[in-house]
This record gives sequence, structure tokens and C-alpha cells, in this order.
Amino acid sequence: MAEKRAVRANISGRVQGVNFRMETTRAAERCGVGGWVRNQADGTVEAYFEGDAENVDAVLDWCRKGPPAASVTDVKVQEETYTGKYPDFNVRF
Repeated sequence: MAEKRAVRANISGRVQGVNFRMETTRAAERCGVGGWVRNQADGTVEAYFEGDAENVDAVLDWCRKGPPAASVTDVKVQEETYTGKYPDFNVRF
């Protein structure tokens, strides 16, 4: 059985108004990762990812680049306890 991992990520840079949340959703779905993504009032994007560790790592790698219109300057990652509570991925408002 694959190792499970859950993380909370805070992505900084030009990450709002560039389809970052929608593209993050697509990347997570492609990788089979559950969780959510949302804009923060301070201009960052916050996301929670959970699933197989290598798939979570793949989504985090994507977040470090982002969609073409984005300019990611930093991705802070905080380990969380895996719950299995998020079988799907969605945008939170």
C-alpha cells in the first residue's frame, strides 16, 4: 500500500487573477489527489492536498511553477495528519 501524505501549502507571488485555483484543481485531479484550494486576503493561495505521497509531491512540484500567467515566488509547506476526508478536489471561496 502506498504511503499517504497530507500537506497545507501557502503559495506566494503573482498567484491570484491568473487561474491558479482552477489549474491547481486540474493538476490535483490528474494526480488523484484530494483536498481544496482558495485565495487568501493577503494575495496568496492556500491549498490542502492529501493522497499517495508521490502524487502529493507531484502536485506540490506543479504549484512551484503554476500556470503560465503566474509567477510563483515561494511555496511554504506544512505537514498535516492524513485523514482521507477529501476524496475529491475543489475550490473554496
